[in-house]
Amino acid sequence: MIKAILFDFDGVLTIDKTGSQSILNYLAETSRISIDVLKTEYYKFNNELLYGKITHKDMWQDFCKGIGTDLHYDLLIDAFRNTPLDFEMIDFAQELKKTYKIGMITDNKCDRIEEILDHYKLTSLFDVVSVSARYRSGKQDQNIFEKTVCCLNVSYSECIFIDNSEKNLVVPQRLGMDTILFDDENRNIETFKEQILCYIKQANKLC
Repeated sequence: MIKAILFDFDGVLTIDKTGSQSILNYLAETSRISIDVLKTEYYKFNNELLYGKITHKDMWQDFCKGIGTDLHYDLLIDAFRNTPLDFEMIDFAQELKKTYKIGMITDNKCDRIEEILDHYKLTSLFDVVSVSARYRSGKQDQNIFEKTVCCLNVSYSECIFIDNSEKNLVVPQRLGMDTILFDDENRNIETFKEQILCYIKQANKLC
């Protein structure tokens, strides 16, 4: 019996494939600095950001030094807030929440996710938000999945996990979750809705 639907964030609930892509696109557009320059400097810190060793405030001064321009930190907050959300997918998650627990499992930065959820008033959508920076565990490790099912008080077999990267489905599949690979290129939401509802019926032995 399915009790929980777990979503990745970037690429599933957002249009861009990754959070770094959203940040860098916005910074490049607003600052007129080459995205290649921004990318080179940002990715020096990305791994530490993803696994909670530092926050964006910790690296911002060094990042600005690297790009040769003193950007105001508020520009980064604006980048978080201007993440291109897929509101059709979010509306579908809201519908699912009427029946199922809804969770997020994401390799991401805590400050970014918290800002986005607060800005768009999405905190109440999720029964649990599991961020790699908080648990210092990404989706290539089972710890973040263990923490999530524990918080939701469900078993692995009672969950469906949705991600836009096949490699991120390996661990949850091994743990016993049903998984769905979301096509983030075509983003056919209607097809996805049919797919997930059929998964639920199959898991509940109704079809």
